[in-house]
Amino acid sequence: MSKKTLVIGASVKPDRYSNYAIRKLVNKGHNVVSFGLEAGTVAGVQIDRQLQPYDNIHTITLYLNPKRQEAYYDYIVSLKPERVIFNPGTENYEFYEILKENHIGYETACTLVLLSTNQY
Repeated sequence: MSKKTLVIGASVKPDRYSNYAIRKLVNKGHNVVSFGLEAGTVAGVQIDRQLQPYDNIHTITLYLNPKRQEAYYDYIVSLKPERVIFNPGTENYEFYEILKENHIGYETACTLVLLSTNQY
């Protein structure tokens, strides 16, 4: 089952984990949209430099450190995803509480591992 996924912190640099994640999500058949500071395309997915009012986002996977996430709290909550994945290095207890208050699920996990083990 395809889960529309927003990658926040997307990078065109092929050695970045967000880039790997986009490629792996596409290869697994998921509908992917992405946001990052640098415009470009990864595996046919355009990296948006402006926040978009995406519809029907199932999962948001984060590749931003906790301090940089603060600017996106309201935006992420407004999208009403089913879950937010906090990849290694993005763990954020303050944001976990905000998500809980808004009835949004979250996981501290690695998107790449979840995809590789068919747990996504």
